Amino acid sequence: MTVEMDARGIRIDGEPRVLLCASLFYFRLPPEQWRARLEQVRRSGYTCVDVYLPWNFHELSPGRWSFEGRRDVAAFLDLAFELGLHVIARPGPYICSEWDGGALPAWLGLDPALRVRQNESRFLAQVTDWFDQVLPILAARQYGAGGAVIMVQLENELDFFDCEDRPGYLTALRQQALKHGLGVPLIACSGQGDLFGATGDVEGVVPACNFYPDDDSPFIEEEVRRYARLLADRGLPLLITETNRRHRTLRRLLASGASLIAPYLQSSGWNFGYTPSSGNWGRPGNFMSHGYDFGGYVSSTGVERPEFAQAQTLAWVLEALGPRLASAKLGEPVKVTTDFPTSSSHSVLDLEGGGRLVAVPNLGAEDGQAIVAGIPVAVAADSCPLMVLDLPLGDTTLRLASADLMDTKQGLLFCSSVPVTVVIGSTTEEIPVGSSRIVEGVVVTVEPQPETDVPEVSEVSDAVTVRRRTSAAPSTPAGTHELPPTLESLGVYRGRGTYTTTTDLTGDLLLVGAADIVDLSIGGRVHTLAAFGATERIDVRGLTGQIQATVEIWGHANFDDTRLPSLRLGALRGLGSLWTVIETRDISALWTVHGHWAGEPAPLRSLTGWSSTRVGTPITYTRQLHTETPAALHLEGVREPVSVTVDDGRPLTVHSEDPWVILPAGTQQISVTVPHNPSGGGLRAELLILGPILDWTCAVQDDELLTAFALRRESGPEIELPLTLAPGEEAWLDVELPTLENGVLVRPEGTQVRITGWAGGECLGRVWLGDRPAFSGGDPDVLWIPPGWSGLTLLVRGVDGPARPELQAVRIENT
Repeated sequence: MTVEMDARGIRIDGEPRVLLCASLFYFRLPPEQWRARLEQVRRSGYTCVDVYLPWNFHELSPGRWSFEGRRDVAAFLDLAFELGLHVIARPGPYICSEWDGGALPAWLGLDPALRVRQNESRFLAQVTDWFDQVLPILAARQYGAGGAVIMVQLENELDFFDCEDRPGYLTALRQQALKHGLGVPLIACSGQGDLFGATGDVEGVVPACNFYPDDDSPFIEEEVRRYARLLADRGLPLLITETNRRHRTLRRLLASGASLIAPYLQSSGWNFGYTPSSGNWGRPGNFMSHGYDFGGYVSSTGVERPEFAQAQTLAWVLEALGPRLASAKLGEPVKVTTDFPTSSSHSVLDLEGGGRLVAVPNLGAEDGQAIVAGIPVAVAADSCPLMVLDLPLGDTTLRLASADLMDTKQGLLFCSSVPVTVVIGSTTEEIPVGSSRIVEGVVVTVEPQPETDVPEVSEVSDAVTVRRRTSAAPSTPAGTHELPPTLESLGVYRGRGTYTTTTDLTGDLLLVGAADIVDLSIGGRVHTLAAFGATERIDVRGLTGQIQATVEIWGHANFDDTRLPSLRLGALRGLGSLWTVIETRDISALWTVHGHWAGEPAPLRSLTGWSSTRVGTPITYTRQLHTETPAALHLEGVREPVSVTVDDGRPLTVHSEDPWVILPAGTQQISVTVPHNPSGGGLRAELLILGPILDWTCAVQDDELLTAFALRRESGPEIELPLTLAPGEEAWLDVELPTLENGVLVRPEGTQVRITGWAGGECLGRVWLGDRPAFSGGDPDVLWIPPGWSGLTLLVRGVDGPARPELQAVRIENT
């Protein structure tokens, strides 16, 4: 039993295969639903699932491992095998997947010498511990050893990351895979088409591609064919390990040479607990919702969407053409003209044993007409029929069919929503949908496109019983510290902590490096911040008394974004540092200029005030400072990245999202290098002299402590909603729910509250109502309680904002 690859495609036990693969993640579903979801994928016609294995889901704290319950990945893989599905396993060590830290454990950041995703001994030692746990599970379940795993992916989209030694790093991962007996193909996916960046060109690591095009782009085929040919030159097939979910696009990928097509995310799920990452997809400060859903063919609650029927249709085409399609190679163009928007260059496959297949996408909203190889045909709106040409049929030839060929066992069966043109031998016939004709002795049937009925979500009730607990969750004392420590250094990898101190307040405070969500109470006034480490200036005039900060971890960064400190991969969480602003100086003037014709003595100008004909040329401005205490440089007006050098240190890149640089005591000189832009508006510079705020008392509540308290039954007094809170005030609520067969969607309504929910022994997830940062994924305003999970406990916290914090209702919806 073997899995082999070459330029003609994938062969499993010698049989050529085109694989349709759906992402399905055991860690985003209750175990009770694994079988039903896997069966659903099988029913869609897909024959494979890809699954990440998150390192930090299984290593709960250093050296403490769990592979039980919802973490029993072996049981999930065994189920997939039982149901006849293949599996592509993706154990990382980094997975992205909008998951907390990209699955890298948070405590790795506590070692400043450890460098994640590098060929570096400390990191690789930690990876070895993870691989020693997980790779034996995969090896025992690989294809050929009585299991479903046909490929194992090492790393994930490494070409997005600044890895210094790609060959060395991927070689180290490959050696570990081989050491544990993995004999199936090892792959590594490129996120932006950099094959070397993803694989280091390491022998035995097959490059794969992730494509996320605009579904309406006419240029998809040209891009995909380029990679199909590049890989064919290496004797390899085109494996598309991630792409969009729309089957109109997937057909275009198939016709452009893909042997594996794995849309992400066809079968949706849930981000339970504290597992979502923060700061996703190039927009700083973007949280992931509890629902993990990008519109795939199955919703988070398991409802089949219209794309599910499209999946079945495409699967039938693959089955009908079988090895002829699976062994096809890119062919010469076929002349296609259309009266609708379509591809800039239609893809053609030469089928094994004769015949061709051409994809003709209609990218418009109206039915239209195409002329294919000189023959007029109808093409439905928003479709991409896979038309066969010159296909041998025993004693005759199918010269052209303008729709999907679904079966050839008893005549020819097609699927279409518009009349189908069929040319068999010398006879041309247009066959209406829902009818059969005999053409040149061949029975030709056209069936309508299948449809999927999508049930409506209905509200069940908002008349729930709510009881408010009289006690609050306990905290674990975490000592007194001169400066605020990170939560991870206090043993909190998911959860929250409080920081308390007392100091004299003057005019402003400067908060540096706080993450993720901070409720900063100063003299009783609460400021809610979610700046992901960006420096925040806070006006405290007129305030006195204690300073207290509650800092919640809403997820470690899964994408290495340098624009904000806490969005760097491996960045830690906590209050950061808090400073008193002692003095503010405008230092926009008196900068010396260095660059192109500026000579000696250096001209003296205002910052960005040098005039030049050389637009875009970098110019360096330098200023002497002589600071005796720590200080902060604030650059006002930053639009494009600016380079700042402090004394003789390494240049720092300053972005518009965080135009600050903290200067150590004794700084003598700063230099700012900026491309000359006379239209850019210029920069102003401000110097803030700082004094540290010291002596912090800390307490922590990790996710396990909070969950244990939430699940403790307490009979508090019944209350009526709405519940009004002050900013920073909390309420623990127990809610009585109806029992619904398919689970319960809980939709809280209110303003300026953050809500965490627990049920069935686990934390469900979190919701933020009112003025809030951006959220991505599924519906950000619901919590889902799976079937069979009992109880609901809510932790509701008031948030500073434009309205008073209030939980107005808890609505229950049937899923």
